Amino acid sequence: MNWSTLLRPDIEAMDAYQPIVPLVTLSERYGRPVDSFVKLDANENPYGPSPKAAAAVTAARGLHLYPDPHSGRLRRALSAYTALPEENLLAGAGADELIDLTARAVIWPGEAIIDCPPSFGMYPFVAAVNGATLVSVPRYDDFSLNVPAIELAAAHYRPKLLFLCSPNNPDGSLIPDEALRRLLRLPLLVLLDEAYIEFARASGQPSASRLSWTQEYDNLVVLRTFSKVAGLAGLRVGYGAFPGWLAAHLWKIKQPYNINAAAAAAALAALEDQAWLEEKAGLLARERERLISLLAQFDYLLPYPSQANFVLCRVQGREARELKENLARQGVLVRYFAKSSLDKCIRISAGKPEDTDRLIEALNNLEV
Repeated sequence: MNWSTLLRPDIEAMDAYQPIVPLVTLSERYGRPVDSFVKLDANENPYGPSPKAAAAVTAARGLHLYPDPHSGRLRRALSAYTALPEENLLAGAGADELIDLTARAVIWPGEAIIDCPPSFGMYPFVAAVNGATLVSVPRYDDFSLNVPAIELAAAHYRPKLLFLCSPNNPDGSLIPDEALRRLLRLPLLVLLDEAYIEFARASGQPSASRLSWTQEYDNLVVLRTFSKVAGLAGLRVGYGAFPGWLAAHLWKIKQPYNINAAAAAAALAALEDQAWLEEKAGLLARERERLISLLAQFDYLLPYPSQANFVLCRVQGREARELKENLARQGVLVRYFAKSSLDKCIRISAGKPEDTDRLIEALNNLEV
């Protein structure tokens, strides 16, 4: 028997999500020690978790017991931090889990989801896994949303869900208030991913977050993560603010013990160390601006403005993929996207000053 006939046809046909290649694999590929790489390809926080968060993981007790299925302590702390009701908050194994849960709760196979590429690759992945029809409404050349086109797509396809990201990954642009309010008038659920919002706030934009808007709009979900500013990418913990009508049903379909005890302990400690988080967000925001200034000195690189902890560069007069490979051979890792809208671009994470220096040195070596 051909056992593959048991597969869902859409799963068999879908493309796999392309995650970052592990350092161990890259070490073997390029013949370099793992610790010799400068990792600027995944928007990770090079400063790592706060000392309090690291200590909380070491001191965690009861690891032989199942964790709290309701993440009660974490959600109470998040309620105090966000000034939102605890019943509207849900924690997930990274924001990725919450993106998937939201889609699973509202989408029947074949129903439409709108994505606005280029944006986070998890959105089309989640749409495919849930058997949705993906309606792509490309952004303008400056990466701003084509709001009229989204409205036309909503009228034609009658989607249930719209994925948005602010600051957007991969370019770091923010969605203006008036554009978001216009989209919230559509008869669909808007999922707004704010994975990088702390870096916009560190850039002097305190009103950038729309978490509080979830108390105003019953069709808005806002997601956050501890992976970026809190440096907890390896522990996978995020959270979201959901309208009450949706939150009650997400509890039914989430994995019972989705937040492990170590991740919960680290996230709680991170929330208690706001001064540390704000300091590191500020350092990375300033390094991002320094990075933009230095990259602009190379005539073949066009860096875009960003409010996140990364910079997207258009590569002119040479191959972006080749540039990425040449940097990797020198131990500097940046992100290349093999997509038609981004195949002439690389994305570079903001790191420590010495990481930026290594990158610039490697770029200068290519000029020799």
